Amino acid sequence: MEELNFVLETTEEAMDKALEHLDKSFINIRAGKANPVMLSSVKVDYYGSQTPLSQVANVNTPDAQTLSVQPWEKTLIPEIEKAIMVANLGFNPMNNGESIIISIPPLTEDRRRELVKQAKAEAEHAKVGIRNARKDANTELKKLDLSEDELKNAEVDVQDKTDKYIATIDEKYVVKEKEIMTV
Repeated sequence: MEELNFVLETTEEAMDKALEHLDKSFINIRAGKANPVMLSSVKVDYYGSQTPLSQVANVNTPDAQTLSVQPWEKTLIPEIEKAIMVANLGFNPMNNGESIIISIPPLTEDRRRELVKQAKAEAEHAKVGIRNARKDANTELKKLDLSEDELKNAEVDVQDKTDKYIATIDEKYVVKEKEIMTV
């Protein structure tokens, strides 16, 4: 019985990780409004080590179309500019000597459609992760010493979890799609 609970718990953990990954992926798909999280993947060369931008500068949004990066050391401005360009986020940083300003261009209709496709692909990727967790769980369940009824019930539990997680992914996708397509 302990083994059964262990299999069900590890399955749920794997499904939770797929959802977390989806959430992180959706954060990186911008919907036209400036958000400091847009620069979360940027790593700056800080005295020889790759350091997250948030650890060497303040990132703010003065308005809906602008990101402002205020480094804690002025000597880092060129490094931060370079890191933003290398991150290939489609931003063009401007340096005013004190800070770095990034204008977020408004999204075109075509770009919005591309972003919706990207969000759909991320949602599908998460669903594959959920289904793989289900497959792994069912494989593990078959290895356990369970009666036919216990096995059937456990497989139904796993399928219920799978359906619940897939429904959650669909809901998150619908919300993201609406966010992207709202002008």
